[in-house]
Amino acid sequence: MEPSLTGKVALVAGATRGAGRGIAEQLGAAGATVYVTGRTTRAQRSEMNRPETIEETAALVDAAGGRGVAVQVDHLVPEQVRALTARIEVDEGRLDVLVNDIWGATVMEWNKTVWESSLEVGLRTLRLGVETHAITSHFALPLLIRRPGGLVVEVTDGTDAYNAANYRVSFFYDLAKAAVNRMAFALAHELRPHGGTAVSLTPGWLRSEAMLEAYGVTEANWREATLRQPHFAISETPAFVGRAVAALAGDPNVARWNGQSLSSGQLAQVYGFTDLDGSRPDAWRYMVEVQDAGRPADVTGYR
Repeated sequence: MEPSLTGKVALVAGATRGAGRGIAEQLGAAGATVYVTGRTTRAQRSEMNRPETIEETAALVDAAGGRGVAVQVDHLVPEQVRALTARIEVDEGRLDVLVNDIWGATVMEWNKTVWESSLEVGLRTLRLGVETHAITSHFALPLLIRRPGGLVVEVTDGTDAYNAANYRVSFFYDLAKAAVNRMAFALAHELRPHGGTAVSLTPGWLRSEAMLEAYGVTEANWREATLRQPHFAISETPAFVGRAVAALAGDPNVARWNGQSLSSGQLAQVYGFTDLDGSRPDAWRYMVEVQDAGRPADVTGYR
């Protein structure tokens, strides 16, 4: 059964593109009012200089059956986040779901030690990927805890177990993604007395706009990218992680997950949702058992 979020209010912080857009759209498909934030609007682009806008995301929420509200916010600026939550309080009087999906890093230095890396780039990565989440939680959670049953989803890259066992090819990226998992663990302890739940959630290999562009393909012909990278066969659309969030938000027993590190593939097995093509890609199990084990690409039994 599809989750029903009619009457619920969600904030997807960092919803301009990628996982954030997919999450916002699927929350809308479940009937929620979804505030979508980011820095890029039709009138102004962020430092990422990409064409996707928050207005487009809000329109997708509307088209899916929900109500999308686009608000330009730089989540590194506390006053902008304060104003956002004040607006939600006035307009809606409640906040049921907070999704922290803020990232926005434009430059990454891979395969460099911390002393070889640019300190400016590295610290900017930490600010965009960690500080933004903390600022948003600081201002949004007082509204969320007014009603028991609130949900916080910290979106990251990699389960806690995977990140603990694997170096993510950059000191600063490794630290940023591990920190987000730990944030969910800490928030779980702080929300529990108020009847709230916090989890971290990772998609698998995401077919985001930027990833498709990097491989020179579109969603329509994405399988052509497997000629260049065979393991891309395990990839998933942003809708898959979006359906994971909608399933969590619609689960009356969501507190059973409090403090846990989850993946879209894991939750698909529990809640029964699929990706847009009807498959259930289990990317993190695949990465451990096939990709990282050096085996030939074969998604049999993994999607």
